[in-house]
Parts: sequence; C-alpha cells; structure tokens
Amino acid sequence: MKISPKTMAIIYFIMGVFFTYIAILSVDETIWNVTTMVLAVFATLEIGVSIRLISLHFRLKHKKKE
Repeated sequence: MKISPKTMAIIYFIMGVFFTYIAILSVDETIWNVTTMVLAVFATLEIGVSIRLISLHFRLKHKKKE
C-alpha cells in the first residue's frame, strides 16, 4: 500500500510542531544552547519537508486532472 504525499506531509508537519514544542521546553536561561538549536533545526527541516510534500501533492493532483 502506497502512502500519499498529503499523509506524509501531515505526519512531517506534526513532527515539526512536536520538535518546536520540545525546543521551547528545553530553553533554560537562554535560547543559545546546543539542545535548543538542534531541535529548532530539526523542526525547520521537518516543516520544510512537509511544505515540499504538500506542493508535490498539488502538482500530482493537477497533473491527474489533465
């Protein structure tokens, strides 16, 4: 069974939000610690992948109509 790009985009977006939440919780006195920055980078990558997958979903949907 093949998973659609839309479903994967939702999963990646939820993971990005989760990493953002964990990064916010990991802030002690300042935001400039390694743990917070690594989690923020992971969150950025996850949300970026979800945006690309949503774009792919719409391109495939548009191509299917033609």
